[in-house]
Amino acid sequence: MHVLIIDDHTLFRVGLKGLLERRGIEVSVVGNGEDGVRVAGEIRPDVVLLDLQMPGMSGIDVLQRLRETGFVQPVVMLTTSNDERDLVGSLRCGAQGYLLKDMDPDALVRALHEILSGKTVVTPDLTTVLAKVVRHGGSDGQVRQVLFEDLTPRELEILRHLAEGESNKIIARHLGISDGTVKLHVKAILRKLGLSSRVEAAVLAVQRGLGVKP
Repeated sequence: MHVLIIDDHTLFRVGLKGLLERRGIEVSVVGNGEDGVRVAGEIRPDVVLLDLQMPGMSGIDVLQRLRETGFVQPVVMLTTSNDERDLVGSLRCGAQGYLLKDMDPDALVRALHEILSGKTVVTPDLTTVLAKVVRHGGSDGQVRQVLFEDLTPRELEILRHLAEGESNKIIARHLGISDGTVKLHVKAILRKLGLSSRVEAAVLAVQRGLGVKP
């Protein structure tokens, strides 16, 4: 795994570089957003760890510029901010993770591996905040759209069937796939939406006007 750290705090990025390298991870570091965009395009790291609050180009600015240039590798916000608006804004702009700087180094490494496997990872301290925002709209009216955009077309299709109260077996019959495949998709849906049960997912889907029936 090759990680690019973009952070304006020298002590932090050097310290994190050492921690990750001791765990067998290749690390490159830069101290500002402009260099970060350039270096990311040159070396194509597996993951970018991006500070949210930097002078000049902010983390969100860097994230948007990376996506505009066609950079498709995972970008993870690594920040001290637990503000839900920062969390939502990062996800809306295409971040695959939102982690806090005070997390345990081994937990960070596990999160990086999960992100490389295709998951969107939010620091455990903020999952309850995310779930609250999803259910109640929070201060950002775009929150639900952010999370629904993270679902694949198949997951959205299954969510529509959940909104109708259908079981895995019935959904599988409708879609011509196995019960086990439906179960895996439901687990992915719950994780991405920050929910704990299919009932919550169904309620949220109904609130969003989803369903298979006209």
